[in-house]
Amino acid sequence: MCDGYLRCRAAAEPEPDPVGRGRDMYWGRARDPQYSSPREQQLGFCAMNRLLVTLAITAAAGSLLCSSPIGAQNPPPQKRAEHVEILKGPGLEVSHDDLAIIRWTSTNPAGDDDHWAVAHYGTDPEDLSQTAKNHIRLNRGHAETIFRVRLQGLKPDTTYYYKVTSMGADGQSDGVESSVNHFTTAAPGQQTSAHPLPE
Repeated sequence: MCDGYLRCRAAAEPEPDPVGRGRDMYWGRARDPQYSSPREQQLGFCAMNRLLVTLAITAAAGSLLCSSPIGAQNPPPQKRAEHVEILKGPGLEVSHDDLAIIRWTSTNPAGDDDHWAVAHYGTDPEDLSQTAKNHIRLNRGHAETIFRVRLQGLKPDTTYYYKVTSMGADGQSDGVESSVNHFTTAAPGQQTSAHPLPE
């Protein structure tokens, strides 16, 4: 019999646990101190298990990072093509009064995927001392490559002469160079478009 609420509550509470072993809230059994909660005891986890799980998660995350597409974006360079040929152009794609874009198509030079389209130009066909270059990334699955190079700081309504070539990221030429061509920039405030290029 319980003599009042407080005495009933005291009788229901477990005796002090001098060795630090708690009681399982689900089963009433003594709880092993290696478990941080009755739930962990029920699932069979302990401090060592938690450490092993943490290590496994860390290893899995590292594996995912190492196998991500980022690491697969830079395959080794291909063997350079023995012969590169300009198939179309070069020619003017578009011209403003202060800039022009030259475009041409060549066989795929292979080698480094990172390549440069290069133009040597000037207002005198005998003095092509100015140089412009633009980066391009080759597509290994294509037999042909379209190159574009942007010439800036030009004068309006002026004739420029140029020749084009291409080179790999290491600066080595692809061994192809066009003959000298020319174009005339647009009048002030105007734009000229010559795309598609003539055959």
